[in-house]
Amino acid sequence: MAAVDTPALVLDLDAMERNLERMAAFARSAGVRLRPHAKMHKSAELARLQLAAGAVGVCVQKPSEAERLAEGGVDDLYLSNEVVSPEKLERVAALAGALAARGGRLALAVDSPLGVARLAAAVAARRAELDVLVEIDVGQGRCGVPVPEGDASAAIALARAVARSPGLRFAGLQAYHGNAQHVRSVEARRAAVAASAERARAARQALEQAGIPVPLVTGAGTGTFAYEAASGVYGELQPGSYLFMDRDYADNERDPAVPRFEHALFVKAEVMSVGPRYAVVDAGHKSHAVDSGAPRVHDPSGRFDLRFETAGDEHGLLWPVGGSPLPALGDAVWLVPGHCDPTVNLHDGYVAVRGGLVEGRVDRLIRVDARGAIT
Repeated sequence: MAAVDTPALVLDLDAMERNLERMAAFARSAGVRLRPHAKMHKSAELARLQLAAGAVGVCVQKPSEAERLAEGGVDDLYLSNEVVSPEKLERVAALAGALAARGGRLALAVDSPLGVARLAAAVAARRAELDVLVEIDVGQGRCGVPVPEGDASAAIALARAVARSPGLRFAGLQAYHGNAQHVRSVEARRAAVAASAERARAARQALEQAGIPVPLVTGAGTGTFAYEAASGVYGELQPGSYLFMDRDYADNERDPAVPRFEHALFVKAEVMSVGPRYAVVDAGHKSHAVDSGAPRVHDPSGRFDLRFETAGDEHGLLWPVGGSPLPALGDAVWLVPGHCDPTVNLHDGYVAVRGGLVEGRVDRLIRVDARGAIT
């Protein structure tokens, strides 16, 4: 491991594979489909591992992410986001046709009549077919058709617009409550999901009463997936971060009834300067995201208790806690990112290791295929 230059994005394969199997086993036991969010790892190789473990496909958020993963052999993709640009929708339609030609499929979320009309035009021009899910706002307050007090009239109208558009198939409802993922207490997270699941249930019932079958309700994330699964409303789960388990998710109060996931993603840094009160490492804003706060210092040896403070583009400060000693010049330091998704997007690839962070060996390098895929 000493040969791994710094800063580097390091993936503990042993921990990741345990996380992979725990989530797959949960989905099997709960009787729900698993469609992990690949916007987190942005890697075709890791997506293929998830598919091999039982996932039905993966989610992405941008057409370019879908294109990169499709190039890497991922055939079942759900773009769980709205796309309204005609230029982007041409790419979506082209990708749908390419995937269908090799036995795959592409799905897309919509929340506006304009989005449906433009998508239908793009699909017609390509003579393609596409699965479409109507997104409803179940508490996120971001995208999605409002369903206030069980009023699903807007969702009904949108589903009908999809169903009557040649080349488009109404495939169900997207019902994701992102804000609930990082509610810290178990009780509050469970309550938030109960409210969002009830909105989704009411919307599904309203569509079915209007004569529109709803094949699927999909959503959920790493912080709440067990509650969506238990609701009886959701048939598919979309967690992503469970595979790596960043610091922010680990800060949630843990529910003993939910599978435990381990930290598997680290930024390896090196101590480049030591002062009387703190040490400096070579990992700053360019190597890890800080939107969810600073990384947590992980010490496999158990010798240090250190607090990380970002000190610029290339530097981080390590402050001792409770009388802990400081690491020495040249020592390796392991950082657990606050938010894995944007951290991954800063790197070209993962250094994948087996046997632990200290005594382990480099197994292989894994590409971040969709790095910078934001269009």
